[in-house]
Amino acid sequence: MPSKGWFNLETAGGVIPETQFFEGDSAFKFLGLTRTQRLYGFVGCLVIGFALSILGSVLLFLSQLGSFAVLYTIGILVSLVGTGFVIGFASQLKLMFKPVRLIATAVFLGSVGLVFVGAFVLGNEILCIIFVIIEYLAYTWYNLSYIPYARSAVLKVVGMS
Repeated sequence: MPSKGWFNLETAGGVIPETQFFEGDSAFKFLGLTRTQRLYGFVGCLVIGFALSILGSVLLFLSQLGSFAVLYTIGILVSLVGTGFVIGFASQLKLMFKPVRLIATAVFLGSVGLVFVGAFVLGNEILCIIFVIIEYLAYTWYNLSYIPYARSAVLKVVGMS
C-alpha cells in the first residue's frame, strides 16, 4: 500500500513542477533516477554537508585547525555538489559563472582556498574563522541569486537598498 502524505512525492502527481531543474540534463541521468530520488539525493548531500561542516566546527574548538579546514570545506562542497542531482554538474558550472553570480562564485571559491591557507600555511585560527564567515556569506549570496527578488529583499532588510 503506497504511503500518503506530503513526503511521498510520487503520489503527488505533478505537484513538483517540470521546470529546468528537472529536465533531462541531470548528471545522474544515466542512473535512471526519478525526480523523487534525485530530490532525496540533493537533500542527502545537504544533510551530509551540514553534518561535516558542524563536525569540522567542533574540531576547531578542540584546536584541530587542519581537520577543521578539511571537514568544513568538504562539507560545504558536498552541499554544493548535491545540486548535481537536480540540475547536473555541467549546468551548475554554467550557472555559477553567469554575470549575476560571478562575484559571489569568485569570492566563495577564493575563500575556500583562503581557509586552507589560514589553516595550513599561516596556522591562524582567527583568520580561518574570518575566511569561513566570508565563505558562508558568499555561498548564501550565491544561493539567493536563484530565488527571484531574494537579494533585493535581503538588501532592504539590512538597510542597504
